[in-house]
Amino acid sequence: MIAPTTEAELSDFLSEASEPVRIVGGGTRQNLGNSVKAKKKLTTAGLTGITLLEPAALTLVVRSGTPLKEVQKALNEVNQQLPFEPMDHCDLLGSTGETTIGGVVACNISGSRRIQTGACRDSLIGVRFVDGMGTIVKNGGRVMKNVTGYDLVKLMAGSYGTLGVMTELSFKLLPKPEATASIKLHGLSDEDGIAALCKALGSPNDVNGAAHLNNETLIRIEGFSGSVEFRIEALKKLFPNFEISVETNSEKNKEIWNSIGNVSVFSKTTTSIWRLSVKPTSGPKIMDTLLKAGIKADAQYDWGGGLVYLSVPDNIDIRNHLSNIQGHITLVRGNGGGADAMPVQNSLIKEIEEGLRKKFDPRKILNSGIMA
Repeated sequence: MIAPTTEAELSDFLSEASEPVRIVGGGTRQNLGNSVKAKKKLTTAGLTGITLLEPAALTLVVRSGTPLKEVQKALNEVNQQLPFEPMDHCDLLGSTGETTIGGVVACNISGSRRIQTGACRDSLIGVRFVDGMGTIVKNGGRVMKNVTGYDLVKLMAGSYGTLGVMTELSFKLLPKPEATASIKLHGLSDEDGIAALCKALGSPNDVNGAAHLNNETLIRIEGFSGSVEFRIEALKKLFPNFEISVETNSEKNKEIWNSIGNVSVFSKTTTSIWRLSVKPTSGPKIMDTLLKAGIKADAQYDWGGGLVYLSVPDNIDIRNHLSNIQGHITLVRGNGGGADAMPVQNSLIKEIEEGLRKKFDPRKILNSGIMA
């Protein structure tokens, strides 16, 4: 295991590397993506530490190998948070170790608040990385207005370590809310639940969490206490004929939305888990299509129905049955009937990806094969 402790060490290693390497952070998401064709591992776990935290400027600069829990602890102390609410894959994947902030960015991990604040890449404002030739690259800065030139910051988020090894990351932050409430609609079908979420999201009530699972539809609002109380009543009026309950305890709300973000409902199952990014109204259609094909599936909907996690028996590749559904389907866990975890991209996207790899990693030594 190669474990550089400085950016210069990392640069020296990659400039002299003669064979592919597997890039890992804390090792909690090694099962995400396709198999990596590499015998050596390089970990960023030695690149740790918060280098700047300016609460007044809502800005954080942190080295990529820093554990996510350490980052969240430091932010809690100043009553701030990462806007994108990153999930923890450990229970779902059965993995151990410490999730790192660099791993979160590399996979663009984004939780339920994405519908309001955007994905991980939208909070990332600066990045330093070492490309496949050992060149140290810096892009972005510490303020949102720093957007001159190519936006490599957004490009690195979700690149799965194929374009470079990130060493330092800059984020914009948000204050933690004074109050949180979850409105629960009970006993709704998938179709009715998604319709209710769309109605809530289309209202002026500033909803920042919208999920449906196990016949329960959950709508989250946050902000100042008076505002939250007002919006609770406004949302109740939107659904006069539904059985409704409201949770206002902050710790219980944290548990509810952590469970949704971490897809805890499927953590103890032995099935294949698929992640689908689709139009919100497509979710119930997907379930109907699979049912007609004789495939039993359970679903959790997030992002107002735009993010669907499916629990499906092993040895079934659901892509073969959902070719008429527009969206993106990724195998998160299980064998999926022998399917690649990452879908085969169309020729245009593949051409763009190959062009980027040729620019940043012409020798194809960084996580080769992880994105097909």
